[in-house]
Amino acid sequence: MSNIKVFEDKKIRTEWNEKEEDWYFSVVDVIEVLTDSENPQTYWRVLKKRLKDEGNETVTNCNALKMTARDGKERLVDVLNTKGIFRLIQSIPSKKAEPFKLWLAQVGSERLDEIADPQKAIDRAVETYRQKGYPEEWITQRMMTIKMRKELTDEWQNRGITKEKEYAILTNEMTKAWSGMSVQEYKKLKGIKKENLRDNMTNIELVLNMLAEVTTTEMSKNQKPNSFEENRRVAREGGEVAKTAKNAYEQRVGKKVISSINADNKNLLEVKNDDE
Repeated sequence: MSNIKVFEDKKIRTEWNEKEEDWYFSVVDVIEVLTDSENPQTYWRVLKKRLKDEGNETVTNCNALKMTARDGKERLVDVLNTKGIFRLIQSIPSKKAEPFKLWLAQVGSERLDEIADPQKAIDRAVETYRQKGYPEEWITQRMMTIKMRKELTDEWQNRGITKEKEYAILTNEMTKAWSGMSVQEYKKLKGIKKENLRDNMTNIELVLNMLAEVTTTEMSKNQKPNSFEENRRVAREGGEVAKTAKNAYEQRVGKKVISSINADNKNLLEVKNDDE
């Protein structure tokens, strides 16, 4: 599970380790926050060498994980778990040290709370969308899509799909089947790049995407595909069911479903009938 956490408006790349039940943080992102260095990579390179020469365990325990860089590409970056980051902070003179320590504790506590009670994760997500200015009806639809997406990925996992690339291919097949566009083409229409496509869909787009996912899930449970190509076929067929619903909607309502509207116009995401 990968996430972006925000401290004082600065993004910190993180990854949750399910086995260890701990967060791993990008070291250069933390250094950028604490030092305001114009070149955190260089700062870390120099600090890393000094710590290594001193025999500091922080460097020994430093791992490398692939994370998304600012240019959108996946690259290996040095990461430390929460304990390691606390130790790193002790090596960096910074006025932000104490506030950052409190922030780290809060991040860890929230994640553990969410594991014990998933409803807290949902409540937190709802509040985040509200703070971002999304309409209430849209938020309701978005929460449903998260639930349906989880059920679909669980089903795919049961069918032997484990790699992120495979999830992406199946999602692309399903999306293209119902919308007529690949995920990348859909994003291009909406003028987004790294942003989550669902966070930029109108409520009717969310509903139809959710229909494709629900249908794919149920078809998979019934047909029990045992190869990647069979899963690919099921994903495509599930998307085609949503395509039929999309065509019927457009014919009856007289409006196109696929829209270039994105989260820059959050109030427009909540599609309403003309007489409302």
